[in-house]
Amino acid sequence: MEATSQQKATIHAFDGATPFALLASDGEFIPGGAWWWNFKYRAETERGLNDHGDLYAPGRFSTRLPSGGRFALTLTTDINEQPQVDAAYAAVHERQRQLLRTAGVESAHRVVQQLTLAADQFIVHRQDVVTSGPGSDIPPATSEPNKTVIAGYHWFNDWGRDTMIALRGLTLGAGRPKDAANILRSFARYVQDGLLPNNFPDRSGVIPGYNTADATLWYVIALHGYARATNDATLVDELLPVLKDIVAWHIRGTLYHIGVDPKDDLLHAGEPGVQLTWMDAKVGDLVVTPRIGKPVEINALWYNTLRILAELLAARGDRAAAVEYEARSDRVRASFLARFLPADHPYLADVVDGPSGDDFTLRPNQIFAVSLPFPLLQGSEAATVVDEVGRLLLTSYGLRSLSPDDPSYRGTYYGNQYQRDTSYHQGPVWTWLIGAFAEAHYRAYGDLPAALELLAPCEDHLRDAGLGTVSEILEGDPPHLPKGCIAQAWGVAEVLRMWRQLDLEASASYENTDGTQPASADRVAAR
Repeated sequence: MEATSQQKATIHAFDGATPFALLASDGEFIPGGAWWWNFKYRAETERGLNDHGDLYAPGRFSTRLPSGGRFALTLTTDINEQPQVDAAYAAVHERQRQLLRTAGVESAHRVVQQLTLAADQFIVHRQDVVTSGPGSDIPPATSEPNKTVIAGYHWFNDWGRDTMIALRGLTLGAGRPKDAANILRSFARYVQDGLLPNNFPDRSGVIPGYNTADATLWYVIALHGYARATNDATLVDELLPVLKDIVAWHIRGTLYHIGVDPKDDLLHAGEPGVQLTWMDAKVGDLVVTPRIGKPVEINALWYNTLRILAELLAARGDRAAAVEYEARSDRVRASFLARFLPADHPYLADVVDGPSGDDFTLRPNQIFAVSLPFPLLQGSEAATVVDEVGRLLLTSYGLRSLSPDDPSYRGTYYGNQYQRDTSYHQGPVWTWLIGAFAEAHYRAYGDLPAALELLAPCEDHLRDAGLGTVSEILEGDPPHLPKGCIAQAWGVAEVLRMWRQLDLEASASYENTDGTQPASADRVAAR
């Protein structure tokens, strides 16, 4: 280590290591050079990881910061770099202003503005690693690199499921339809055997994993959201063959026993040792929540996929094909209501026709039967499901993954990887589910202020863990400590999507007699 100026120190960790520099915008660097031997890392202890190491403290920076002043610390491998605080600060703020202008939220609620900024960090470029499958002949729309979505920071890369769930909020909710089109077109190139990849490799030449029953169906939901938001018939026409191929594969059956049961037209999925739904924790050979059979949200997504394809075909004049898909969707709905909602039960089954029969464990997955674009439940049936889910699963920031009344419920989330993974979907609160719950609540009751009130606590959470963003999960027990990734794409996306959607509902619903601008949902929420 050497102090090369009052505001700069250059660090050489060991012979051959790349040197890096610490630069301060003001003050003085005071060398230290102390080693902390056998230092204990408490977080690593809690997580069951290697929890000791040696730390080197090269020194400290000292400055007097006046009221309203700024202090910047730069860490860089360019040892010749000089601090450019004012220019960097101005560039960051201009980029943020541009993001808000693009989204049209310059005067929106501060939560909407912050979530718009948070959404930007998840959209990244991806280099192609696979170019086979029914979408492989789809050319890039522009010379821009393919884009994708980082599922969460700090340890996730891009996942098919997370990308498609988050796409509507991160792109359409942030005024970035071109990014949505880029992602939809890019991912179509990876569809094989009617399935979208669950996860992507970190290097080229490695085949993605296709162990997912829901990512592909969420892709259809995302494309439908894009089509309704943009009226871009060109992209829909381009991707329609991929959608038809997806449905055809699901009807005749594809990998992991994902396929339609001809007896009731419901979608079956699963085989031992494979995790296929978003409740996908696996420890060694143990699938914690296998959900083999006919999961409730998979069939809600399947019903929506059929209805969406019928709608798109009808809009293009192919009425005969549209009628065929509509008829199949009607059979799915009839079977769904008969199997998932028996007359003597207040809420939906989580899985039917599983290895041990029907599973009526109270989980949040049933909320999608109400919240998706084409709901399977309406009226009192929808309200009953919303009430039951809300009674035991709803918290300030999301839905618990399991009822506290269940013997398998885990109200805390800690320990080594085995302890954490076996708890992952057994009680922790998942923030992304608050979007679907708010949408379902509004569908069931038509109460705009109440739906907005469900989202309002997010403002407090933005200061809880990862500043300005939304955590992956929280503990199921109060005080619901944030856990998992400090920034999760679908958590940010779903709160942003629903806040903006409800804002539009408010603008359309409230008509002032004096001709002034209707009250926006942002102002309703602020009250």
